[in-house]
Amino acid sequence: MKRLALLVLLVLSAPALYAQVHEHELQQENRRLRHQVDSLRALLEDMRAAEPLAEALEEGNKVPAVAPRPMDYSPEMTDSLLTLWYRNNWGRDSAAPTPDLDSLKLTSTVSDSVMMARLSRMNPFFSLPFNDIVKNYMIVYSEKRGAAMQQAMGLSEYYFPIFEETFLRYGIPLELKYLAVVESMLKPTATSRAGAKGLWQFMYRTGKNYGLEINSYVDERMDVEKSTDAAARYLRDLYRILGDWPLAVSAYNCGAGNVNKAIRRAGGKRDFWSVFPYLPRETRGYMPAFVGVMYAFNYSRDYGLQASEVGAPGQVDTFLVHRNLHFKQISEVVGVPLDELKYLNPKYYNDIIPGSGGECSVNIPYAWSAAYLAADQDSLYSHNASKYLSEQVIKDIESGTAKGGAKTVYTVRSGDTLSHIARRYHCSVKQLMSWNHLRSDRLSIGQKIYIY
Repeated sequence: MKRLALLVLLVLSAPALYAQVHEHELQQENRRLRHQVDSLRALLEDMRAAEPLAEALEEGNKVPAVAPRPMDYSPEMTDSLLTLWYRNNWGRDSAAPTPDLDSLKLTSTVSDSVMMARLSRMNPFFSLPFNDIVKNYMIVYSEKRGAAMQQAMGLSEYYFPIFEETFLRYGIPLELKYLAVVESMLKPTATSRAGAKGLWQFMYRTGKNYGLEINSYVDERMDVEKSTDAAARYLRDLYRILGDWPLAVSAYNCGAGNVNKAIRRAGGKRDFWSVFPYLPRETRGYMPAFVGVMYAFNYSRDYGLQASEVGAPGQVDTFLVHRNLHFKQISEVVGVPLDELKYLNPKYYNDIIPGSGGECSVNIPYAWSAAYLAADQDSLYSHNASKYLSEQVIKDIESGTAKGGAKTVYTVRSGDTLSHIARRYHCSVKQLMSWNHLRSDRLSIGQKIYIY
């Protein structure tokens, strides 16, 4: 705060340095400096206003003895906090995290009685108590995130039928499809800071445990059908362990071990709101966020939310591939737009379908199915193969030196080493050094490390 005040004083005194400058240039410089001063003053006021808010949030991060009660904040303070949160977190092209709204009290033009009545009419697979925390998330997803929710609604027209078919097969509640909105806003390539990927945000080890293939060419965490099947089996297993769907949903976020630990701390009680205060901080809002998403989808018309046009194809055909095939070969020979191929087949790194290593599948928009079938297969596989599938290209991919496919950005923290980061992301130190053009293994706190 003192540094900002000093900076303001320095900027205010700066015009004296330009006394010798031509009058026209001096006027321009004065206008620029005046704008800087106004910006700095506004920033200074924002920081002063945020001080009590930051203290309250820090206090709210401590595990309470009982479920926390929301605190009162002015509409201006609430809007400022939410705007800052959205800009810093939800605006990024990654999995959408759930904010900590435990200690806020958001307001809505819709009365509590109307919200309670709507919630009771939803009739889901578990009871939905209405309280200030749940209300906050209902407001966030129905009123504060209009553009993102409308995009998710548009994507849901393509993804939800796949989810529902899979969940019916495993006998789990269809409403669990809304978890994918909380996890990724229905973005198949979503990647979290911790390295979780896909619609269902599987970590590497969990994905492998549930049979998802992850190698230099393929990451089935970003395969819609296979990751959904794995998510259904994982949720079913969590329910079998915990015997309660709200607890199983929470365990999807933090693991069954952490939920069992919270149950023990709650004296053996097994209902969500008894366990709530003892869950990890980032998990406490997970179940309420799930309720908020479900509410926003069910009452979207009441809030003027309409599904956005997202360009997802209405129908897709799947073909088997038995040799290596590059997306550009399909695009140039058959005519399928490259962007559509990438959108429909996000699991393939480097735009290569590794059919030579075993039977693979490729999704083609229905409008191009006939052209794909009509194309001469030998011509398709040989087209520019020396360019797209050369020995050097394959060698670079298999050695981990190619920079293709998905990218994760890791920010170095105190105590991190390249060996630690390599173990975490299941790659080698040599690969990390190659990807990031590092000459030594020395790291600086705050340094960005790219993992491909």
